[in-house]
Amino acid sequence: MPIAIKEWAVTVRALSEGEQLLIFRTDGENEEPALEHDRFFLFPTFEHARNDVVRGAHVPELRRALEEGVWPDGDPAISALTQPGGIEQPDRVRVRAWAAVAGQYTITSPRAVGELSPFYVWTTDYAQKRLGWRRGAPLHVTLLRTHRIPRPVTIRVRPEHDFGADWLEITRDLPFEGTPVLSEVEFGRVQDEIESIVSGRGLASLA
Repeated sequence: MPIAIKEWAVTVRALSEGEQLLIFRTDGENEEPALEHDRFFLFPTFEHARNDVVRGAHVPELRRALEEGVWPDGDPAISALTQPGGIEQPDRVRVRAWAAVAGQYTITSPRAVGELSPFYVWTTDYAQKRLGWRRGAPLHVTLLRTHRIPRPVTIRVRPEHDFGADWLEITRDLPFEGTPVLSEVEFGRVQDEIESIVSGRGLASLA
């Protein structure tokens, strides 16, 4: 069965539109420092501790993120996205993209987190606070090359999807096919830029 990673719906939407290329992990209780799978589908979730973490230029991602879910009584009000705790998980979600790991790095410098800001939609303050969530623990950064599948697939949310680890199995066949959100030339350019940032700030590659 295909493997999917659970990510906040806003992040999933940004990844699938090429607005974001990176995901962050800390050495937290429920997060793995390095991703154990090389490619996976993106499974949107809606519950989130804070919704004031997206930079102003990317606030439209909050609205478009509602398209990643299917609720029995229709979409929640957009204002619900700005409330602490986010939105209750819908009955079904739309899977529209998959990603391949293109690089994994460890960040120890807040300055490097700021320099990487063109490649994620969160506020720099929020991203840098992630670095400090656990004193002395680094921030693990994964560069993804995301592909949109030919047609979004609606997946019923099962109870086990709401809890536990980052990974889940999708109980239907989904092929790893589709169109990269960035061309090979464009992705190569930004990959070089990202690797220049991390290598120039005392970061150690996990690859």
